[in-house]
Amino acid sequence: MSKILIIEDEAAIRRVLKRIIADENKTYQVEEAEDGLEGLQLLKDNDYDLILCDIKMPKMDGVEVLEKIKTDKPEIPVIMISGHGDLDTAVQTMRLGAYDYISKPPDLNRLLNTVRNALDQKKLIVENKILKKKVSKKYEMIGESKAISHIKGMIDKVAPTDARVLITGPNGTGKELVAHRLHDLSERSKFPMVEVNCAAIPSELIESELFGHVKGSFTGANKDRAGKFEAANGGTIFLDEIGDMSLSAQAKVLRALQENKISRVGSDKDINVNVRVLAATNKNLRKEIEEGRFREDLYHRLAVIVIQVPSLNDRRDDIPLLITHFANKIAKEQGASPKSFSDEAIALLQSYDWTGNIRELRNVVERLLILGEPVISDNDVTMFASK
Repeated sequence: MSKILIIEDEAAIRRVLKRIIADENKTYQVEEAEDGLEGLQLLKDNDYDLILCDIKMPKMDGVEVLEKIKTDKPEIPVIMISGHGDLDTAVQTMRLGAYDYISKPPDLNRLLNTVRNALDQKKLIVENKILKKKVSKKYEMIGESKAISHIKGMIDKVAPTDARVLITGPNGTGKELVAHRLHDLSERSKFPMVEVNCAAIPSELIESELFGHVKGSFTGANKDRAGKFEAANGGTIFLDEIGDMSLSAQAKVLRALQENKISRVGSDKDINVNVRVLAATNKNLRKEIEEGRFREDLYHRLAVIVIQVPSLNDRRDDIPLLITHFANKIAKEQGASPKSFSDEAIALLQSYDWTGNIRELRNVVERLLILGEPVISDNDVTMFASK
């Protein structure tokens, strides 16, 4: 059921609009307000999927009403209703965020098409918000230790900027979580975040993967193909394990960062790209530079901000929270009832040397949920999670 509010001071026009819209789709619930003040009060007390608002009204004109709606509930599309002399103002309302405007007397087909399209847009916005919440939950950073609180504080400061970030730390510490949080809290979050695992792509294919190629540029290139930089245009590219990237690919990445341009393999045509680059590595890039395996100029381009993700051994205070988080999440994924951990079991797990970091802890928690008792004890830990 879609709820639609018509704000119009002329009763005859309100009736016509309501009848046309209600007759079009029986799932539309249409309500009326005779002026802007009444409309805003109804909006305060109700949730609407679409608003049709006249421009010329007593007490408060439609432009003021639109500005108020866009401030309080910006996700609701607003279609403005304009008289013949209001067209310039109608165009102005589009700049203020109106979805569209309809001239009086309304054209039946145009009105219904605009209403349908506006409701479809609202539905997409809601679906995207739900999806984003799910994605954010997937990449949630669990922990309240001093080390993780420091990282969250850095992310909050850096995310709204376009600064490049180099994320370092051992395998399994959650470097990709930092990257996703940086993207999700940035202005680029409405655009894609494209991930590239540089260690998983053969060195002879990494350039094609990043920058694309043209047909015939190498054996197997039977058609033009866009690369990851183009796919991430407007958004973020996350270069994971960048320490494993070949020197030739590093040179091309450096050019992309310097000039905001790339060229596909086999082409000399430049393509402009607007991409924020985040990179991660478990290697000591300073040592890689000394040994000639990593470009120093690229390092300085990437390391505008460096975020060092601590090992799990350096944030043991977070282990109880992580255990609870993984236990609930895994139980939900498997459709099972969650199990609890005794204080002794948690203390024993906190004492372990977690060389595999958070990834290893998750695997151990899953093993204990499968093999342990309903309340997992230190004996269960000793039996099934022995180091």
